[in-house]
Amino acid sequence: MDHTPYPQPALVLYTAEGQPYYAAAPLTAPPAIYQPAAPQPVLYAHPPIPHQPTVVIPAPAPAAPPAPARDPWPARLAAGGIGLGAAGLGIGYAAQALSAAAGSLGGLVAIGAGTYCVAKLRGATGGGGSQGAVNVNVTVSNHNR
Repeated sequence: MDHTPYPQPALVLYTAEGQPYYAAAPLTAPPAIYQPAAPQPVLYAHPPIPHQPTVVIPAPAPAAPPAPARDPWPARLAAGGIGLGAAGLGIGYAAQALSAAAGSLGGLVAIGAGTYCVAKLRGATGGGGSQGAVNVNVTVSNHNR
């Protein structure tokens, strides 16, 4: 029994050009060429059956579900009422959003108009300085007395 933990590497010899040659034991006979074994004949208990044409029978069509005995009008009324109620809620939310947007826009317009009016009034009374400077020259003479 071999007690070496790993297989020993093959001895490698190198030529003067650096070409490796692996040293191994010389062959005692030429290498054998692999030849597969001849196939064995298959023995049947009975002779094979010649191919027969296959007949395909289509599956029957599925049966249609039975029609209800009477019209389920209460269910349709309930579904329609629920649908109309949901549509009404949706329209209500849309109208609410539209009125909120219009109110916000109206408020912004009112603030802008108020600011414009205040700026114009302040300019008309001379407080804004938008009319320009006015030079006043007063000469008081008392030489006729």
